Amino acid sequence: MSRNVRLLIAYDGSDFHGWQLQPELRTVQGVIEQSLRRVTRHQVSLIGSGRTDAGVHAAGQVANFHTESNLDTSSMMRAVGSRLPKDVTLRSVDDVPIGFHANRSAQCKLYRYRIHNAPGRPVEHLRHRYTYHFWQPIDIEAMRQAAGHMIGTLDFAALATKGHKCDTTVRTVRRLDIYRRYDEIRFDVIGEGFLYNQVRNMVGTLVEVGRGHWPPDRVAEIIASGDRSIAGPTAPARGLCLQWVRYDLLALRAAEPVDVDTHEG
Repeated sequence: MSRNVRLLIAYDGSDFHGWQLQPELRTVQGVIEQSLRRVTRHQVSLIGSGRTDAGVHAAGQVANFHTESNLDTSSMMRAVGSRLPKDVTLRSVDDVPIGFHANRSAQCKLYRYRIHNAPGRPVEHLRHRYTYHFWQPIDIEAMRQAAGHMIGTLDFAALATKGHKCDTTVRTVRRLDIYRRYDEIRFDVIGEGFLYNQVRNMVGTLVEVGRGHWPPDRVAEIIASGDRSIAGPTAPARGLCLQWVRYDLLALRAAEPVDVDTHEG
């Protein structure tokens, strides 16, 4: 009987060419599928909640695959996890409704971007692989004002990397929180889906405001223009991490077909 299995995954993206499978390149999807094939003993097509780019990390990536294997999830987690490289780990493995799709079933996700904002380099705290070092002072309040123009259902064409293949550049950003934690400035962006490099382009644009290059209202003009060339630069990949993805599994289970025994007597 076919099962649908969900994986909760964390990885250090520094030494990967992103999530998506690519011939001859080391990708997160590639190494996990290889481990799954060895355990389930059949070909596996892993579906991810999104395609993180080269150098981007994840604390809560979600993926699913279909299998005929009868191996219980605890045993599967141990068997697959023991075959993964040291920069990837499984946080959990569980059975989900057959209609669950890691990408299409997602309701929203949180990306966190981290900037080490101090004169000294982040290697002092062993954070150089996970933060972008910007040593100049940054005005957080100005960035918060500017971030207000990025919240809502908007056309983010001005913050989408050229060459994207999406049918529409309209996306919904639910929240954008900016705060400082010691020497680190964090950008927590919650949205229903994102364009290629959208979060990194949002951060790069907000930093231009924070460093005093633009006033906060400039962001509204940039978004209204739809012109990527007048927005800020793309922030480096190493500062970005997919923190979590949320789903409504109760609704999916309720939609599952139920076998009804009509035999009487």
